[in-house]
Amino acid sequence: MKIDQKFEFGNVLTVSFAHLVHDIYASFLAPILPLLIEKFGITIFLAGLLDVIRKIPALANPFIGLIADKICVRYFIILAPSVTAISMGLLGAAPHYTILMVLFFVAGIGSTLFHVPAPVMIKHVSYKQIGKGMSFYMLGGELARTLGPLTILGAVSLWGLEGTYRLIPFGLVASVILYFRLHRIEIKKDFGKKKGIGARKTFVGLIPFFISIGGFVFFRAGMKSALTIYLPTYLTSKGATLWMAGASLSVLQFAGAGGTFFAGIISDKIGRKNSLLVIAIMNPILMWLFVKFNGVLIVPILIVTGFFLFASGPVLLALVHDLDTKHMSFINGVYMTISFGLSSIMVLLVGLAADKIGLELTYKIAAGGALGSIPFVLSLKSDNKMKEND
Repeated sequence: MKIDQKFEFGNVLTVSFAHLVHDIYASFLAPILPLLIEKFGITIFLAGLLDVIRKIPALANPFIGLIADKICVRYFIILAPSVTAISMGLLGAAPHYTILMVLFFVAGIGSTLFHVPAPVMIKHVSYKQIGKGMSFYMLGGELARTLGPLTILGAVSLWGLEGTYRLIPFGLVASVILYFRLHRIEIKKDFGKKKGIGARKTFVGLIPFFISIGGFVFFRAGMKSALTIYLPTYLTSKGATLWMAGASLSVLQFAGAGGTFFAGIISDKIGRKNSLLVIAIMNPILMWLFVKFNGVLIVPILIVTGFFLFASGPVLLALVHDLDTKHMSFINGVYMTISFGLSSIMVLLVGLAADKIGLELTYKIAAGGALGSIPFVLSLKSDNKMKEND
């Protein structure tokens, strides 16, 4: 039976909306990090460790991917906002640091359930315009990280840090809405018809590809964590108010939403490799400018920085989903594990460095280190639409 392969705009928007809802809750950490440091009397390193704990479940991403290749994945995406909303909504009510660790681990489970199958669904409903589909998908995530800081800081202003649990019902309602919107989207039966080699051989054949992707992610991760997780802490240490610091993070993320939207579409035109090369060159320069300047000048710098900082997201996802394999959820899970794992290591290293030498010098080192991503971009093939038997 021949399928009319058109870009399914409505379904792309639905999955992107799911990404928006989920990641609003997932973005609560950075804005309230200064408050958590003060409440629990912890170091910047221990504060950064919370984000690492949230990413531990990402180690199971390939296994979740294998499961997702065999069963209906819609319900992972439907349930994830509720899981993340409950755990992140209870952060302010946590009585001590250990409970915070548990809540972040549960939030990580919700993130894993969502982020492994969701891009696969996007690929399915985007057909030949994968970059465009990933742009809409990543736009949902970046808009969430724009709205998330404003949401949690607004909740803190209204109810105090301990009253943020009142945000939980919105996530539960979102899951109900997503059920009615997503339960008809089916992808398993279409992927299941494809013939190919096993998941293990598929992975082994793609090791050089994943080394290139991993190197790119690793050398940018220090810069990215410094400008996201630690940005409010950095700005408050410079004398900014918590609201000013949170607003700055929202500015960065909002500009990033523009970057994610246009980058995937542009990469469909000029190629994934060329797009990543431009991004890899621009970001270190922009971060150096951010550290150098103060006052109102940092606003336009943050805007341009955010645009390029998050632009790599849809391009990398499109690059991964250009691969022709029946194990797409598994391969996406491997990519997410590499991305989350390497990012977690850098979050810890940045936090440790900040405690030892200060955030400003750490920012400068992170900017210089990001240049290391350029050789890994150059190592990528110009055409990455590889097949399982390549």
